[in-house]
Amino acid sequence: MTSFKDIPAERRAALNAGAEATNLTECLAVDFAALLATIAPDLAARASEIDASAGISVRMRQAGEILRAAGEEVIARMAAHPSDTARGWAAFARVSGQDLDTTLTAARPFADDPHFGVREWVWMAARPALAADLPAAITALTPWTQDPSERIRRFATEATRPRGVWCAHIAALKDAPEQALPLLDPLHADPARYVQDSVANWLNDAGKTRPEFTLATTARWQAMSDSAATAYIVKRARRSLKG
Repeated sequence: MTSFKDIPAERRAALNAGAEATNLTECLAVDFAALLATIAPDLAARASEIDASAGISVRMRQAGEILRAAGEEVIARMAAHPSDTARGWAAFARVSGQDLDTTLTAARPFADDPHFGVREWVWMAARPALAADLPAAITALTPWTQDPSERIRRFATEATRPRGVWCAHIAALKDAPEQALPLLDPLHADPARYVQDSVANWLNDAGKTRPEFTLATTARWQAMSDSAATAYIVKRARRSLKG
């Protein structure tokens, strides 16, 4: 399924009634106003505050603001809802606009959510706080790279990618990516493909402004490890580099 038109009408109705999305196309197809009216009818009148013409990350943030204004009881209900979109709204409600410690504490359960979409929304919600105080954020996230959950390990790199997807770039990491080595080095041979892809994408991002950093880092990792995991990361990390 690659476009909205491929989603049957009954499936779209189910998504707008609170069913969990099964892929990215379904995630993007959810009608926020319809979903809000169905699962939180007391907030339906505020649906006009969500700009239907805006990008998905903007709409997620706007929906989170509606939940935050409604209070913790509503946020808690959405955080436990079967709809991944509703849980994403709750992630924005709890995480956005907080200080760094509060951000990471609130983000952690969403970062370990079973649904891929929720895990994406929460790093987007947390990213501004991380970017605002990079040294402290990197220090705080370094222990996450040792977590038993691959989802938590991935958050440490995905949330701090220099360029990222659907989010503002972090200029300081584009210019000086070596700041993030405490997050990257522990994951150079991570066994999870989910983490490997994120680490490789991080280095690919960095290579667009600091190719020598990506080349040097991956060469160092190759000298440290002959594992298949490291070989995979290195190949993907260098995919945009010439020569």
